[in-house]
This record gives sequence, C-alpha cells and structure tokens, in this order.
Amino acid sequence: MFDLSGKVALVTGASRGIGRAIATRLAGQGATVVAAARGDHAKDCVDALLAAGHRAEALSLDVTDAAAMEAAPADIVARHGRLDVLVCNAGITRDQLLMRMKRDDWDAVLATNLTATFVLAQAAMRPMLKQRGGRIIAVSSVVGQMGNAGQTNYAASKAGLIGFAKALAREVASRGITVNVIAPGMIETDMTRAIAEKAQVDWGAQIPLGRLGTVDEVAAAACYLASDEASYITGHVLAVNGGMYM
Repeated sequence: MFDLSGKVALVTGASRGIGRAIATRLAGQGATVVAAARGDHAKDCVDALLAAGHRAEALSLDVTDAAAMEAAPADIVARHGRLDVLVCNAGITRDQLLMRMKRDDWDAVLATNLTATFVLAQAAMRPMLKQRGGRIIAVSSVVGQMGNAGQTNYAASKAGLIGFAKALAREVASRGITVNVIAPGMIETDMTRAIAEKAQVDWGAQIPLGRLGTVDEVAAAACYLASDEASYITGHVLAVNGGMYM
C-alpha cells in the first residue's frame, strides 16, 4: 500500500518540520527523494535517509530564484530519468497587522509561498506531460481557509495555492497529472513550540480533537496523495487540522 518504488520525488522546504517529514515518508515508501532547501540545510535530512538505506539526495535551492527553480526539474530528470512527484512545501511568515505591514513583507511571503509554486510546477509539468503522469502537491494552511488576524499576507498566499491547484488540476487531468492541496492546521513544529503556552492552550480550544497535529500526520497525507491509491483524486483540499476548520 502506498508503494512509491521507482518514483522520483522533489520536496521543497525539506530541511525540517513538515517538509522533512514528507521527504522521510516518501523515501520510506520507496521513492527516490530530492530534498530541497537553501544552502546545505537539507543535508541532515538526506544523511539520515541514506543511513536508513533509502535513496535520497540534497538539492540547494532558493525558491525565490526563478532561474534555479526552472532548471531543477530538468536537472533531476537528467540524473534520475523522470520526475513523478512534486511537493511544494517551502514557506515563510512575516506576520503583522495590515495597517503596519510593510510592502516588502507582503512581497516576500507571496513570492516564497505562492509564486515559487507557480514557477516550479510549471517547470515540473514538462517531464510529467511527457510521462503522461505525475503528482503535484501544494502545502497550504488552515489559515488560507479561515483567515487569521495579523496574517493577511500568509493567508492570501495559502488561499492562492488552493485556487491555483484547482485551476491547474483542470488543465492537466487529461494527461494523468493530479494536483492537490494539503491544508494543515496547528501542527507541532519548532515554530509552534516557540509560541507561549497560553497561546497554545487558546489554539487547542479551537480544535475538536483537542490537540496539535504531528508532522508525521501531514506526511501521511502527502504520501497518500503521491500514491497510485489517490489516482482518482484531483483538485482536492485535504485538511489535516483536527477539525479546526470544517
């Protein structure tokens, strides 16, 4: 079940948190994983995967570097012969109330969270169209569905991913390519652990399941959408949020 043997997957933002968990889960299911992050930040992830006997390589990639993003899928195909799965996970926050938000903070979040997905998906589609198959998965957020004060830039970028995926899913379905979105809720990561305890309690009160999610639970959703078992699912938003938004 969820056998990804022979598949090649590119995961952005793979150095830690959700991205690292997704890379680990895909590799564990047999995929060759290209773990992308800035500089050498994905090295620890890849070293752990190789030590566990999986197939993986690190890719130094700045998702705001359009030229590097456009070249990455072709380079992967040149090395591995194909590209089957693209997981666009890289993202940043620059939180501030709108009245105080700087234009640079708006532009940076949209460039990293939304425009980068457009650039990379467009480049990845070329080999996928030739293969007549592929999986494109964008990692959005519950904030893109329900909003959150102080995160207009982040919410706009994550909501944009949902619209982007639904439109692209209609464009490429006839070629066997599916495009889906994962929308995590409050997930236990380095970022959420840094939030004050009271804030964590306040967030937890909004979650019917009564707890934060784990990165492994998000990774399991990504693995499913990347697999043949999800071949009849496209244009879908898979919420991993404990019921926080229904």
